[in-house]
Amino acid sequence: MSAGWLESFFTAVGLPKLAYHWQALLFATLACNFTVGFSRIISPILFPKTYKQLSDLKRLSWDIHVVSLVHSVAITALSAPLLFDETLLKDKVFGYDEYAGNVYAIACGYFLWDSLVSLYYVKAFGVGFVVHGASCFGVYLFAYRPFLNYYGAAFLMFELSTPFLNLHWFMDKVGATGSLLQFFRNTSYWLCPNNVHLLLILTCTVVLSVTVLPVIDRVPIFLQVIYGGANVILNTLNVFWFFKMLNSASRRFPKSGQPIPPKADIKDTISSGESWEDFKTNGKKND
Repeated sequence: MSAGWLESFFTAVGLPKLAYHWQALLFATLACNFTVGFSRIISPILFPKTYKQLSDLKRLSWDIHVVSLVHSVAITALSAPLLFDETLLKDKVFGYDEYAGNVYAIACGYFLWDSLVSLYYVKAFGVGFVVHGASCFGVYLFAYRPFLNYYGAAFLMFELSTPFLNLHWFMDKVGATGSLLQFFRNTSYWLCPNNVHLLLILTCTVVLSVTVLPVIDRVPIFLQVIYGGANVILNTLNVFWFFKMLNSASRRFPKSGQPIPPKADIKDTISSGESWEDFKTNGKKND
């Protein structure tokens, strides 16, 4: 398969710049699977009591969180320079930079992997994760038209909150719920500038819209529909998960005078989604 044939193919499907980055995209997808394998090797060594006691599905969830943690740290570090890229700053809507293409290939690879895993385990994880992964994959894939390469980096910076969320999740699983360490983790999360999360995402959406409107006649209708639809879907999910996270965090630290749940029971409470109040009323819930 010649390079010329590939360029013609990607141009025909409206993603001409992908001809130079599809290898990185596939590599990133495979790297996610490799990270799952690495997690299955290293996690039992680092957390022998916790990891080995997890059910198969919960081990998979653990491994997925490891992939998410690695990706979020890597992608935010790689995306930051794009915010100061002179080429993209000159044309925030249609500008293109080779480095940006490689960064978005990594993001697309992760979102593709996330979508496929979420789809395969949709009964366990829910439709929301499939929709989120597919929407993100589609949005970043069209960066190769090119389109919104500058703002793509801005939105990827919201992954800064993901390591905090993952650490919170891991603390629950290792029995550190309600601990001083988790308290400081939660405090740092809420004080983190990025974690005016919802407000910043909505603000960026408005700024992006204001930037695109003057050149909207140059944006194909189908692209307007895709980005508009994805924007509504992702912001709706962000609002839903934000308040769900607030509720979850509040349950980790009982009010004054309220007993802290025993560590042995915490895992069952968390895994079932049952609140501490329900737990006290109904007793230990078996998996």
